[in-house]
Amino acid sequence: MVKLAAIFAASTPAATALAKPGCPSSCGNLTIPYPFGTREDCYLDTSFLVTCDASNQLFLQDSIIPVLNISEFDGELRILSWVAADCYDQSGGLIRRNDPWIRVPEFPISQTKNSFIVIGCDSYAYVRGSLGVKYATGCMSLCDAIDDVVNGSCSGIGCCQTTIPEGVIDFNLSARSFNNHTNIADFNPCSFAFVVENGLYNFSRVDLFNLSNIEMMPVVLEWDIPNESCAEARTNVTSYACGKNSICNDTNINGKGYRCNCSQGYQGNPYLPDGCQDINECLSPELNLCTNVSSENVCRNTNGSFTCSCPKGYHGDGRKDGRGCISNKLWLKIMIGIGITILGSLLVCLLLYLVIRRRRKLIEQREKLFQQNGGSMIKEKLSKLDGSVEKAKIYTIEELNKATNNFHESGIIGRGGFGTVYKGILPQNKIVAIKKSTIVDGSQIEQFVNEVVVLSQVNHRNVVKLLGCCLETEVPLLIYEFITNGTLHRHLHEGGHGSSLPWKVRLRIAKETARALSYLHSATSTPIIHRDVKSTNILLDENFTAKVSDFGASRLVPLDKTQFTTMVQGTLGYLDPEYFHTSQLSEKSDVYSFGVVLVELLTGRMAVSFNRPEKERSLATYFISSMNENRLSLVLDDQIVNEDNADQVREVAKLAQSCLRLKGEERPTMREVTVELEGLMRVEKHVWAFSEVTPEETLYLLGESHGLGNTSTTVGYDSLRNQAIMPLELDGGR
Repeated sequence: MVKLAAIFAASTPAATALAKPGCPSSCGNLTIPYPFGTREDCYLDTSFLVTCDASNQLFLQDSIIPVLNISEFDGELRILSWVAADCYDQSGGLIRRNDPWIRVPEFPISQTKNSFIVIGCDSYAYVRGSLGVKYATGCMSLCDAIDDVVNGSCSGIGCCQTTIPEGVIDFNLSARSFNNHTNIADFNPCSFAFVVENGLYNFSRVDLFNLSNIEMMPVVLEWDIPNESCAEARTNVTSYACGKNSICNDTNINGKGYRCNCSQGYQGNPYLPDGCQDINECLSPELNLCTNVSSENVCRNTNGSFTCSCPKGYHGDGRKDGRGCISNKLWLKIMIGIGITILGSLLVCLLLYLVIRRRRKLIEQREKLFQQNGGSMIKEKLSKLDGSVEKAKIYTIEELNKATNNFHESGIIGRGGFGTVYKGILPQNKIVAIKKSTIVDGSQIEQFVNEVVVLSQVNHRNVVKLLGCCLETEVPLLIYEFITNGTLHRHLHEGGHGSSLPWKVRLRIAKETARALSYLHSATSTPIIHRDVKSTNILLDENFTAKVSDFGASRLVPLDKTQFTTMVQGTLGYLDPEYFHTSQLSEKSDVYSFGVVLVELLTGRMAVSFNRPEKERSLATYFISSMNENRLSLVLDDQIVNEDNADQVREVAKLAQSCLRLKGEERPTMREVTVELEGLMRVEKHVWAFSEVTPEETLYLLGESHGLGNTSTTVGYDSLRNQAIMPLELDGGR
């Protein structure tokens, strides 16, 4: 809906432009800026002629086209244009029709600021031009009921609109009806069409009936100084239209042309010789960008600009959009603050650099240790294993630090001469034991790699499982499954625990330990000699099932060798005398050590004790002499002697005696020991106090089985001494 008073008010800006000296500068309340004028010598040429009638209404040239506003700033000329109408009565008879046209050759119609609009529910209309750009365009608007129409919407229901082509200097409007507004004349008797300035018309369905009250709509024309570009115009001083302190801008609204604008810092009419006057920014709150300090203004006007300064005692550039004016004391504080901030930033950057550098060095060091400890070889060998084998994992030191609270002393569960064992908790509450050794031999990395790969695949219910390793430390860390019930040594010798192990449990522990050693000797692709069999290295789980642990001193037996020499290593009281004197290591060395464990189970005594009489200090020697002198009953543990097991105890004692023979070739193999113990258990007629678990499921995935035989031999490498042990408590003699 449009109200002409509102259109006129919106179209008439304040009179800021100036006319040529001696010429009328206004018509009513409309300003007439040069190059427009109402008489000769007041306009640039006849195309800029405007006429002011007796009623103070302004018209374009000598036409009847009303002028609403002339702007010298943006080259716009707002006029009024007629509305086309096509009206019918209730019976469909034509009662009014007009097809207005407008033609202004000098001033094209603005393509960006006007639209062509059609109003009606049985309407179509078009706009055509024959001068300049020849064109024809239009749209149609339909609706059956007033309720179909939406206020503000001009999308084809009651109202439609389209744009005007660029370069149009005339137009002819025509509005028509499809069915003479039959059946809709009560709310829409007419079709209307008009060109209107964008934003000055908002469609309302009320307009379907009473838009006939409005005959004209505001339209925006564009004007410039025609026929010359800025460069061409400047060559002719007399015809150049731009005055002093102005700039020239080329246009292309009607071929070549240009417009003038006052330079920055000036205002007025740029088409007059002295029309652009300096703006005193200091007097304009909107333009004054200087700040005030106390009561003293720091703004100073200059031609086309202004300057700001600060009074005495202040520092800065004086501008609101700059540093303003700050008192010298405050400025000093700010500078100190900035200095402190910069210094602090530099310190933070330095700290970050040091942290990053330290972290980088740590990463490089860990990578170096990883390679030094055979990480690449272990990865390569593990990757080649059969997919059915549960491969050992290579842990990072971060994982183990987190699992052990940075290896806190409260997590220590065992100590020995070659290292310390920590309890660790991995993700998903997986409890493990972590062996941190104290000795490293860098010359034996390849052998260590082979041992890790082999031992990680040992899968026997009576052997503690090696889960993985960490290679990012000076000495590789080994990770084992955690066994909950302590060592056999603790149950036999500490705090009265021995009484808690009945004979039948001891016999089962002996059988399970023998079975594990037999497996290591003969059921693996690469035979393994434990080399440190003792009660401290036999762990017990919650069901008192035996688990052989601590393979730190173990040796892999070369398959192409029948005997080999090593540096003597073992624990006093369990060490094979033949191995001690000859350094010739064989599986019979484990047999001897197991014989000592059997004697511990029979007697409840420790392998070595300096608190006993001299002839009894070595348990093995004392036991052999007792057997030879037929005094077995004097050394047996009172807890295991009864009439029901006397024969069984005697047979086990004989087996222990055979294991402790000085010559290795006269000792039985671990397989023979296992068969003997299993035979003794099969003749047992009564159920054990501690239920025996079903026979172990031995799964070994390294390859074919190989035995060692009974021969002692020479060579190989000396096993890594950073022993991959996993007992809950280490023997102090290690």
